Amino acid sequence: MISQKKLIVSHAPFLHCGAGITERNYNILLAALPAALVGILRFGIPALGVVSLAIASAIGWEYLFNRMAKRSISVGDGNAALIGLLFAMVLPATMPWWAVIVGTLIAIFIGKQIFGGLGSNPFNPVMLSIAILMVSWPALLDFDGMLVNYDFSFDAMYPLKVAKHMADLSPGAIDRYTAWNLLLGNQVGGIGATCGLLIILGGIYLILRGFIRWEIPVSFLVGVGLTAVCFNMADANNYAGPAIHLLSGYTLIGAFFLATDDASSPVNTIPMLLYGLLGGFMTVMIRNIGAYVDGVVFAILLINLANPLLDKIRPRAIGKVA
Repeated sequence: MISQKKLIVSHAPFLHCGAGITERNYNILLAALPAALVGILRFGIPALGVVSLAIASAIGWEYLFNRMAKRSISVGDGNAALIGLLFAMVLPATMPWWAVIVGTLIAIFIGKQIFGGLGSNPFNPVMLSIAILMVSWPALLDFDGMLVNYDFSFDAMYPLKVAKHMADLSPGAIDRYTAWNLLLGNQVGGIGATCGLLIILGGIYLILRGFIRWEIPVSFLVGVGLTAVCFNMADANNYAGPAIHLLSGYTLIGAFFLATDDASSPVNTIPMLLYGLLGGFMTVMIRNIGAYVDGVVFAILLINLANPLLDKIRPRAIGKVA
């Protein structure tokens, strides 16, 4: 009897798109570099030292693990350098050298290699490392500590800390931060996380080149904005509006460069949208009612954890072979 099946779909992939891991990593490095350079110009030699040490030590740890595990040397694919740069971009310029080295060790060994290497990590290595540092040495990531070392020309109190303690401050304290100034980077924060305009431009570049999908960053930002609006409408005296939440802290770098990590994010459209919305929602929830000033780190780790479940939502293949 002749089978009635006209279409038989077997396991993907069927056709290579032409993009490679090395090309993707170096393009993300290129997209993130302008924001990092502006941070170095703003925070000076200490910031340059943190960025240089983070990239160098990440590459060094990757090389050491490859030798210890008797694997082929993979530092040339740019992934270790990318982890080092993104890690440095979310650190304060005052981060001590030993903490930078410990942080990159955690990111490479525990965040990436212990799970099987590139593409096998269930959590974003940078966010996992930052979370461990935040829990172990919270004072190291207190951005208000930078005020002792710098004389800024703008109101330099960390915007999210002001938003966290609005009820204890004078009325209108949060109004000192305008969206435009925050977008231009007139705020304290991570070395490469303050200039939102350049982060957005870098993200748009990656979307247009096809290295990341638009669904995750857009839905992440929508989740942050909608949740912040709901809190602000419920109690404007205690909860900041969406501009503060969208344009300060790790929101933009998280949306475009960290939540979009290939290995720890979904591959289908609807899961991507849910993943981003959930991340944005959790970010504002942690900021407003949680213990930490910035919720992006733990929000991304939580959606990384939910990723396998979300990615089970997928279109049904026509003529799929059982």
